[in-house]
Amino acid sequence: MEFNTLIDRKAETDRITDALHRDDTQFIVIYGRRRIGKSTLIKHIVNARKQAVYFLSDTSVEAVQRAAFSKSVAMVIDGFDKVVYPDWESLFRSMNNQLSERIIVCIDEFPYLVKSCDVLPSVIQKLLNEKKLKFDLILCGSSQQLMHGYVLNRQSPLYGLANEIIKMRPIPARYIGEAMECDAVQAVEEFAVWGGVPRYWELRRDYPDMETAIRKVLLDSQGPLIEEPQRLLRDDMRDTVQASTLLTIIGNGVNKLSEIAARTGKEANSLSEPLAKLRDFGYINREVPFGENPKKSKKGLYHINDSLLRFHYQFIVPYRSILELGKVDTVMQVVNAQMPQFTGQCWELLCREYVSGNIIDGVAYNMASRWWGKIFPPEHKEGKMVELDVIAESIDKKHLLIGECKWTHNDSADRLMETLEQKAKYLPFIKNGQQVHLVLFMKETPTYMNNEIKVFLPQDIMAE
Repeated sequence: MEFNTLIDRKAETDRITDALHRDDTQFIVIYGRRRIGKSTLIKHIVNARKQAVYFLSDTSVEAVQRAAFSKSVAMVIDGFDKVVYPDWESLFRSMNNQLSERIIVCIDEFPYLVKSCDVLPSVIQKLLNEKKLKFDLILCGSSQQLMHGYVLNRQSPLYGLANEIIKMRPIPARYIGEAMECDAVQAVEEFAVWGGVPRYWELRRDYPDMETAIRKVLLDSQGPLIEEPQRLLRDDMRDTVQASTLLTIIGNGVNKLSEIAARTGKEANSLSEPLAKLRDFGYINREVPFGENPKKSKKGLYHINDSLLRFHYQFIVPYRSILELGKVDTVMQVVNAQMPQFTGQCWELLCREYVSGNIIDGVAYNMASRWWGKIFPPEHKEGKMVELDVIAESIDKKHLLIGECKWTHNDSADRLMETLEQKAKYLPFIKNGQQVHLVLFMKETPTYMNNEIKVFLPQDIMAE
């Protein structure tokens, strides 16, 4: 079920609209993963203009694509497609000469077009440098790797020429409740599975409940998203086998670089580049304990950073053979059993995002992160390993927020706070004079809680 209006694309829409209102014609680059809403945004912009050319590239040979492009131009310039243009430069120049007013020309999936004509970026560079174009040019692409190579790389002819470069990012979690017409608790559960990709939200909305959507969209061997991870990797990674292997290993709870390397049978340093690429594209992240330098820390842990990929590599890849036999019910039992823990991981991420850069009780906090390590209470002379879900230092460094996240039923806030207080007593990084604020992030209002305990609920975290 498609959305009638754009969801949370005001910033991108405003940037593009402002650019198109400038006196000079503009060169705009838009990129991001597939299904993130690039084409929807572009069509929204184009449809608002009287004169615009929209062209969706494909894998056809160059001559076929030029002919198709000419037909798109003919919607604005009568009879433009009656001529056979020998190359892209002659086509663009002819179009430019025949324009009587400024228009938008948008080329969607630009990398496909370049694959059919590798000199096209140089042609566009030449035309842009002449500064005689009568049309605004928008280039768009799903392959983040190729868009970098064709437009954003220093070696590209188009490098440095764009007036605006817009990377389309996932939609924040706070918008999913409105999109799915659900309460805050369900919104967290939905976001844990579908993430912030609007097309996934549309597919989910075709079904009456989340379990049915999971069965039909994700687990069914003919479902529309069962091959989605492979499509994403083909778009962005040269070695899709290696990338998929790394995601499979990380998705099954192997998080340390040394252990990942051992599972792959390769040296750890040989994995630096593919892991860095997966991080650049937003598929994984590397976290280090609070207070440690990410570049120097040897305690870094890798996690899948994308909801759909986490689901795929946790619930689909290990049971792919069973799903191919049509045994969806069997795998759904596993999903249901592990879903609270799966959602809890997402809840922790959302809580850290909420604290990061936010003002809580008048205190402005920096980026939040996790911490894990040893504390040394008197009864544990050799140290006790503990984990903390949320830690953030205030921007003025006078305050420290420490939080515990729970996605369970009937929790006692008093008990949780007592445990958190015991951990906080012996933390090695608390500075002298620093005021410590202990908070709880919980799925529902706790059963036992005194008024002094600060509790955040889903309706707080998911609020706009």
